[in-house]
Amino acid sequence: MDSLTVIAVCSIIMAGLTMAIGTIGPALGEGRGLSAALTSIAQQPDEAKNIARTLFVGLAMIESIAIYCLVISMILIFANPFWNHVVSH
Repeated sequence: MDSLTVIAVCSIIMAGLTMAIGTIGPALGEGRGLSAALTSIAQQPDEAKNIARTLFVGLAMIESIAIYCLVISMILIFANPFWNHVVSH
């Protein structure tokens, strides 16, 4: 195999691993956050509006980690910085 093929295979595998491993944490975090928020709302229904607002802000922050993983995997697939280095040498 030539070096371009090796880089392509490694990039595709790493993009897949980035998405697989990088989305497990946010998914678990969102599930725990939602569970805690529902428990809190069940215990104090009067504070449901404040809890929901805080929950949505927290979920957005957690989801940003998964979006960063998506960006990294897209860079590895479509704008790989290693291609130019190998092609120029």
